[in-house]
Amino acid sequence: MLANMSQQVKQYLIITGNYWAFTLTDGALRMLVVLYFHQLGYTPLAIAMLFLFYELFGVVTNLIGGWLGARLGLNKTMNIGLVLQIIALLMLTLPNSWLTVPYVMIAQALSGIAKDLNKMSAKSAIKLCLPDDAQGTLYQWVARLTGSKNALKGIGFFLGGALLSWLGFQGAMWLMASVLGLVWLFSLYALAADLGKQKNKPKFRQLLSKSGAINWLSAARLFLFGARDVWFVVALPVALATTYQWPQQWIGGFMALWIIFYGVIQSQAPRITGRQQGQLPNGQTALTWVAALSITPLLIGLMLADDQLGERVLVVGLFIFGALFAVNSSLHSYLIVSYANRDGVSMDVGFYYMANAMGRLLGTVLSGYVYQQYGLQQCLYVSAILLLIATALSFKLPKTISGQN
Repeated sequence: MLANMSQQVKQYLIITGNYWAFTLTDGALRMLVVLYFHQLGYTPLAIAMLFLFYELFGVVTNLIGGWLGARLGLNKTMNIGLVLQIIALLMLTLPNSWLTVPYVMIAQALSGIAKDLNKMSAKSAIKLCLPDDAQGTLYQWVARLTGSKNALKGIGFFLGGALLSWLGFQGAMWLMASVLGLVWLFSLYALAADLGKQKNKPKFRQLLSKSGAINWLSAARLFLFGARDVWFVVALPVALATTYQWPQQWIGGFMALWIIFYGVIQSQAPRITGRQQGQLPNGQTALTWVAALSITPLLIGLMLADDQLGERVLVVGLFIFGALFAVNSSLHSYLIVSYANRDGVSMDVGFYYMANAMGRLLGTVLSGYVYQQYGLQQCLYVSAILLLIATALSFKLPKTISGQN
């Protein structure tokens, strides 16, 4: 089967495998940092600050990484990302006395750069494997890639909680760095093609997108992901540990299950949104789904006021939110690849994921601050407000698509 595939498709499959391996370590690292530093007595806001550089440098990386991918090739940006993640993991193998907030923030900054180089490389590559008129197939491929990635990230969450109990924080870092080192060595050998490298070197001033569709979609993405992370990143795991007294393994397992569920729904988004009936998503589709999502955190927040129902409402509500959010995310992931120009696709995709990183940064900071000052219920209300903004921005998305198959 592999022998009959084109060189570009083979390269894309290798990039996808690298992306999956990286995603496992990324999910595990996030859960390890949240749980371990909560154990050490860090406040929710201090834990959020540990991720500040992770998200902040993701903003810069997506913007510049897309430009680098167009100039150097996506194989090189992928390998650079793997190396940076290995370095970040090794930095966290030091004794506890070295793991100060500034030091961990620097390690997380490297991890954030690594993650967004990998994501940009994988998402950009898929555009180059299909002709422009294969929009239906493109939607399915993007949904499967995105869904499988998030399912693996969920497994990574579970892995993080398990490794913390089994090997301890530093032992988990050593193991993940070793495994990812083997992946990197294979990647150096196998990724030979300069996939996504532009024939004409792009100018640095071309970084900012001039496409109205990409700009509006990027703005909506910013508030969409801010709305998720404002209650999911710090507030939720800390609330489960303190308010509801869940043990570490339960928290890691529950959030892993949620991310896996979320990934499965993402992969099924074409079926859910009518792809089998020949319907392809457009701006109106994205508007409808984000409007439905915006109601969910508001209802969960209102129902949390009942202490007897609080825990059950939180669990059930999170899965409802996850299903709706998964479809929204999958729609956005397809639309950006569809809107992007084939020549220099990584620059358009990088610009879009810069907005994605800005949303995560906003949500992460708000998650720690709002939870510490006001509690989980207020985090959910802020989430609803951010989603209403995303809904308003989605009115500007084009109501037509470029092609279909």
